[in-house]
Amino acid sequence: MKPSDAVTLIAGAVPPDVGAWADVGAGQGTFTRALAELLGPHSRIYAVDRDARAVAALERWAAKEASNVIPVAADFTGPFDLPGLAEPGLDGMLLANTLHFALDADVVLRRLRRAASRWVPYPVPPARLTVLAAFAGLSGPVITATRPSAFGGTLYVATSERRSPSHS
Repeated sequence: MKPSDAVTLIAGAVPPDVGAWADVGAGQGTFTRALAELLGPHSRIYAVDRDARAVAALERWAAKEASNVIPVAADFTGPFDLPGLAEPGLDGMLLANTLHFALDADVVLRRLRRAASRWVPYPVPPARLTVLAAFAGLSGPVITATRPSAFGGTLYVATSERRSPSHS
């Protein structure tokens, strides 16, 4: 997928204003680049991945193209820090082709939800995402876009927001 395809896919789920977002499981940065385009240069975007080569490639790209992108070498299935992140934390988090790699996705999502108020996760099947979101204290997911997957089936973008403490 090209970054322009990623922009089209997530545009309906990412508010077009500045903020602090994380691309969790960023890999080579397709969706990091999409977030940078949608959120603009005054945003802060954390590109989190455990692959040191992917993080190094993101560092080189960010140094030339997007100084607001902060690559972070970390495994999202465990605790990690985002350097320079101040309270109240992230405005949003994107998990593109990531969450299904976590063996205990429900526990991971519950832990990650503390960091962000808005979510863009996929390609966990929609029914499973509904269960995961409820367990994690997130609102029921809303599918905002779909497209055929190059690997068969359909990719989708869904948003889910952190529920207020009275609903958790």
